[in-house]
Amino acid sequence: MRLHNSGWLLLSVINGASFCNSLHFCNSLFIISGGEIHISKDWRINEEIRAREIRLVGEEGEQVGIIPLKQAQDMALEKNLDLVEIAPSAQPPVCRLMDYGKFKFEQNKREKDARKKQKVISIKEVKMRPNIEDHDFQVKAKNARKFLSAGDKVKVTIMFRGREITHADLGQKLSLKFIEELADISNVEKAPKVEGRNMTTVLIPKLDTDKDKDKKTKEEA
Repeated sequence: MRLHNSGWLLLSVINGASFCNSLHFCNSLFIISGGEIHISKDWRINEEIRAREIRLVGEEGEQVGIIPLKQAQDMALEKNLDLVEIAPSAQPPVCRLMDYGKFKFEQNKREKDARKKQKVISIKEVKMRPNIEDHDFQVKAKNARKFLSAGDKVKVTIMFRGREITHADLGQKLSLKFIEELADISNVEKAPKVEGRNMTTVLIPKLDTDKDKDKKTKEEA
């Protein structure tokens, strides 16, 4: 399927290193990211290409050599592929045979799949009073553990009423107890702090590397 230029084209680098080294121009002409080449939307394809001669790269990444543009365009038509000018400033310009539509489709699919796999981290809040009963405390801790296991942050809020705020030390002790209860699965992102009539703490899920370190420390103890 032959298409006109639009958007970005993603190319796998096939024999890219040796090809670039032999031509000495790739670093200035290609936008390289993560082992892939991005082709600018401003570069030409098919009938938009103006050079009389081009250096052609085949659909499998093989070097065809320097040939007349018309011959390369005929090859693209014969194979039902697109001719894409991937290095316009080279002498002669470098073009490649490819199925532009297929590459665009695969690129969009990869980007869509990547977005699905991305974890959106949310902040869950656990609220309690400074005089909370032990059973209720354990329920709150269990809920927080569930949130952390799912990869979410947890905001722990100790709510004071009336003159209870004058005994902020009770909230501090309760916050530290909560932190200790979940120390095996979380790290403290924000230490206990009084904000208005509340005391807040933020816990984040512990990374696997942190868990391994804790396990090793316990084994050595």
